[in-house]
Amino acid sequence: MKLARSPLAPPDFPDLPTVQGMVSATHSLGMYKTTRNDLMIVHFPEGASCGGVFTRSLTRSCDIDWCRDALEVSEGKASTLVVNAGNSNAFTFEQGLAKNEATLDAIATVSGQPKSECYLGATGVVGVPVRPGLIADVVPEVWPRLTPDTPWLDLASAFMTTDTFPKGAGRQVKVGDKTISIAGIAKGSGMIAPNMATMLSYIFTDAPLSPQQCQWLTSDQTNKSFNCITVDGDMSTSDTVMLFATGAVELSDAEMEEHFTAISDAIGAVFLDLAQQIVRDGEGATKFIEIEVKGAINKQSAKTIACSIANSPLVKTALAANDANWGRIVMAAGKALEPLNRDSMAIWIGDVLVAEAGQRAVSYDEDEATRAVSGQSIRIVVDVAVGSESATVWTCDLTHGYVEINGAYRT
Repeated sequence: MKLARSPLAPPDFPDLPTVQGMVSATHSLGMYKTTRNDLMIVHFPEGASCGGVFTRSLTRSCDIDWCRDALEVSEGKASTLVVNAGNSNAFTFEQGLAKNEATLDAIATVSGQPKSECYLGATGVVGVPVRPGLIADVVPEVWPRLTPDTPWLDLASAFMTTDTFPKGAGRQVKVGDKTISIAGIAKGSGMIAPNMATMLSYIFTDAPLSPQQCQWLTSDQTNKSFNCITVDGDMSTSDTVMLFATGAVELSDAEMEEHFTAISDAIGAVFLDLAQQIVRDGEGATKFIEIEVKGAINKQSAKTIACSIANSPLVKTALAANDANWGRIVMAAGKALEPLNRDSMAIWIGDVLVAEAGQRAVSYDEDEATRAVSGQSIRIVVDVAVGSESATVWTCDLTHGYVEINGAYRT
């Protein structure tokens, strides 16, 4: 199915910085019955530290199981990353395990590194097994083509499924006369929901981070970004976010201590940029929606209410139709079953106060409210008036396009 580029897409793929200490290549496995590249291999010749967070789904793929175990066995060390599109290798049991074992054997042979330092990712259709040698058979062909010059656009495009545009983000941090680079790529468009919000994202840096720092940063920044987005409320079997740090730029302990916050913030900016791009590519999306809940008893309660609003089909379809039906926001906030003061709540859409003191605002103007929901970007603020904590999530509208894309997903 040929998909039109999302109207919320950025105009161009960004110019991402080179991350020292990694080589990569892409290849076509023919999973889409075309010559498009659907395999990405990244290698860290001198090794890398890494951290990862993965879907909490109980029907997760065997690739997820492998990565979780490998992180523990390797103590956060990485040599290679192998990711394919076209098949998620989920709900494939023995055949999926056989495919992974063959892939790992092939990578271990060419790299000379332990299997536990190789991480696997897969995205695409669920429940369809592939032959064990699908990737293993091409590893000897792809490995000699690994280069530090593979365009980030090629890597980001290699694991797209229903994405309408490749997603990339980068930042740099100056440390004296040295430059730390961070570059990330992601895929995701549908089957997106907070709880380790199908999406995959890989972030690379040449900063000298330890495995412990990588894991802490990945967990912390995911909670502020990928776990704050939703497209359709469906949690994938394959969700993965991993951070790899090659350490190719050497910094003293004093330099790291002085600049760790700046490096962390830059990594966090890449996480958030990629997460928001996924929302902007939500299947059939025409509007990017930010929802802030404030005045909550704690941050988790605020986030639960915000997600209830963001995942409501009634809210999302109203916004798709430029309908300022703020009563649906009231409904979605209440169904979260979190503490709120009904008679003191207030709601804003953009700069328009639509409700206050538990009822329609005295100043409410339907035309102004309609204006506030008619653009491509919408901001909703809900004050639940029981505390001082807040949370923000990002979502998109729900249109006929979502049904069309998912109705034709396997055809």
